[in-house]
Amino acid sequence: MLPKPDPRASRPEHADKPGPNLLPPASPRIMRVMPMPPALFHSLLGSAEWGQLATPVRRMHGDDARVHAAGYATVEGSSRLPARLLRRLLRLPEPGPDQALALTIERRNGQETWIRRFASGHMRSTLRSVDGRQLRERLGPVSLHFKLRRDGDVIDWKLCSARLLGVPLPPWLCGNVLSRSGAHGGRYAFDIDVRLPLIGQLVAYRGWLELADGQ
Repeated sequence: MLPKPDPRASRPEHADKPGPNLLPPASPRIMRVMPMPPALFHSLLGSAEWGQLATPVRRMHGDDARVHAAGYATVEGSSRLPARLLRRLLRLPEPGPDQALALTIERRNGQETWIRRFASGHMRSTLRSVDGRQLRERLGPVSLHFKLRRDGDVIDWKLCSARLLGVPLPPWLCGNVLSRSGAHGGRYAFDIDVRLPLIGQLVAYRGWLELADGQ
């Protein structure tokens, strides 16, 4: 009976040695860190103007993904029926002095969602850039287009146009809109006043907000 062949004996001496590398060596991976785009308000104002704003303004309009702030606001508005109905349609706050105000800002994909909780109601709007030149604020069926400019250490929002359900409104129907974001006593301060033809003062609210601890 023949002995069983040893399988190791039939293998060439170089069988356990690695053969020549038939593929070119892998190139080293280079990790590129893409710079974060500037915040919405920063990009619309430009770095030179942005750097001259008050610190509370830059913190509020910065690039944090989520912002929480609280403060107080005095709300005014016409008591006439058309003004009351339009405020209700747009979910604007009702008049009242020294109302507690809580603000949440959520930022995602170049868009900001602002949720303002007044004692007399909630107000929600979305903000984003239009062609890198204007700021569009959408409030229910209404879209407002603003041109931002720096006035000292304050942001002045100049209303350029408005749309209702996507349809442009004639300039005379847009009324007068005052909107300014600044600082007072180390806090973020705001002053908004909207007046429309045939209605009068739709809503005005002014006051201050303080960012939550750690922001």
